[in-house]
Amino acid sequence: MSDSAFLRACRGEEAPHTPVWFMRQAGRSLPEYKATKGTVNILEAIKQPELATEITLQPVRRYGVDAAILYSDIVVPVHAIGFGVDIKAGIGPVVEEPFRTPGDLERLRPLDAEADVPYVAETVRLLVKELPVPLIGFAGAPFTVASYLVEGRPSRDYVETRRMMWRDPELFARLLNRLAEIAIASLRAQVEAGASAIQLFDSWAGALDPDDYERYVLPSVKKVFDGVADLGVPRIASGVGAAGLLGQWAGAGADVVSVDSSITLAEARRRAGEGTGVQGNLDPWAVGLAPWDVVETKTREVLESNGGRPGHVFNLGHGVRPETDPDVLHRIVDLVHGWTPEDVS
Repeated sequence: MSDSAFLRACRGEEAPHTPVWFMRQAGRSLPEYKATKGTVNILEAIKQPELATEITLQPVRRYGVDAAILYSDIVVPVHAIGFGVDIKAGIGPVVEEPFRTPGDLERLRPLDAEADVPYVAETVRLLVKELPVPLIGFAGAPFTVASYLVEGRPSRDYVETRRMMWRDPELFARLLNRLAEIAIASLRAQVEAGASAIQLFDSWAGALDPDDYERYVLPSVKKVFDGVADLGVPRIASGVGAAGLLGQWAGAGADVVSVDSSITLAEARRRAGEGTGVQGNLDPWAVGLAPWDVVETKTREVLESNGGRPGHVFNLGHGVRPETDPDVLHRIVDLVHGWTPEDVS
């Protein structure tokens, strides 16, 4: 696995082809996922290693992608330690009693991965036996998980989270520090079970301006990346609307920064700095809605923007849209695998 195209690209090395995988490739648009999972709640599905293994494998079989990402969710650790988090269909993570006071820190006890989430490591071990490609483990970044705990559900404006960040920065820092420790424990368990890379999802990082992110959030991101550095696996940072944070992520320890479709890969490389890989950045809306000729053109534009430089993992700017035709994703994989720098006009 260490010589795979995906891991070589993450290390900034030449690869036999541009590797490709898709965020949210497992589930959502796949009919086999819907048939396999049925009506089981996602948190309950994750607790069944055989089921989670099958769901993780499905896009690898169908698309021929260069990496698998563990079928799980960023709130699994805080759910497992009993904070009162659930995932409701059509809504997302909801919290029975949102985080509001210093006393709520007591509800965020340390994660004992072996005792609290043994099913995650078991799923990883099962996958490593079957996968022909590397497995990516992941965790939610402290700010993004905190936003769910503080708001109590998905939010568009993060009023309570921002209020706490600005009015009680000490409590906010303690919350993010506690969540960083939980993320480290989760990621270490996944890597020790066999995951070959990790991705930190700071999905809602784009809600903050770069100065506030650096002041209030980045220390916890650095803590997570430092906490897994000794494991020697590639560390990927990802977020939505976060083009202004690429350099900060790289400085905090990310080996690869995931890029949304708001900027080109060429500009992303400039912002992230020399030696940092890039992942992305095809518009997921176009993939889900546009005809093939548009998708093909946009795919080639992404590849051309990278200019054949090593250290590029092809992906979407964010996750696969539910309405996406799986055949389109398969065609993208074939196109990316067959592309060479000489194709640049």
